[in-house]
Amino acid sequence: MLGRTERESPAHAALAARIGGWAVEDTLELLDLGTTTGTLATVASIDDLGAVMHLGHPEQPWPELEEALLQSASSLIVTSAVAVPGEWVWVGPASGGPVGGQVIVDEAGMRDCRSVLRGLGVSPRLVPSRTTVDERVALAGPDGSLVIERSRVPAGYAELPDSAALQGRPPVWYGLLESRHAWPVFDEPAQVWLAFGPYDDHRGSLQPTLAVIAGTGIDLQHLRSHQSVLGPHVFFTSFSCPSSAVLDALVAELDQHGVAHRTLAVLPGADFVPGPLSLDPQWAPAGGDGRARS
Repeated sequence: MLGRTERESPAHAALAARIGGWAVEDTLELLDLGTTTGTLATVASIDDLGAVMHLGHPEQPWPELEEALLQSASSLIVTSAVAVPGEWVWVGPASGGPVGGQVIVDEAGMRDCRSVLRGLGVSPRLVPSRTTVDERVALAGPDGSLVIERSRVPAGYAELPDSAALQGRPPVWYGLLESRHAWPVFDEPAQVWLAFGPYDDHRGSLQPTLAVIAGTGIDLQHLRSHQSVLGPHVFFTSFSCPSSAVLDALVAELDQHGVAHRTLAVLPGADFVPGPLSLDPQWAPAGGDGRARS
């Protein structure tokens, strides 16, 4: 059985399940498992139940998922990842009349299309993902429009000219969440998400842990800190790992050094294309202190 969170696009989550081979049915309706916290708790408590989760990117995890995983049952782990092409379209009444009312979009659509909609000058009305298509049509009114998955476009609606702008977005990455007693064994590279807490949280205490990680030959691609109720910080990392033997050796070293840790994901693959969105940093000039001068 497979489920998804209530905020996720049912069409994209089902497509991810088919692309990933996580389900064999041609027509698949995933269970609505509620909130992210509720979904994680349900998967942890029911045998043979998995969930399709939005990842952000395998190399740069979505912070909300990292944090939710670390606060959930320790048996939970993400074990596979796929890139899903977006099916979002912008549609209005097919009668061809003027469209100038509200633009109705749900939480998943806003997450995936926010930058494009802003670029088009659209101020959408956000609705919960559970809102039915009929309810969205009623909210839009006779001159309103919808941002919705292509497979769910209601009768009497057609794509608007600016809908093409939504087709150029990068695909969305989804993963399969499972409850397991141990992470999968792998002999080919996999992307690993590892959370850890320094053995003694004080100024400079991160350095020895990073040295342990570097000592196994691992090059971190992602490192992020977050406040912890057990001490000032926990750290989230993502890195490519050549085999489960290397991961075993790393966690053994962390255990030996008294570093608390948890493996949150093991995602088979070495090249996750397209990669995460990149920044174009504007650094301070060499030799300057970055302060404005009069």
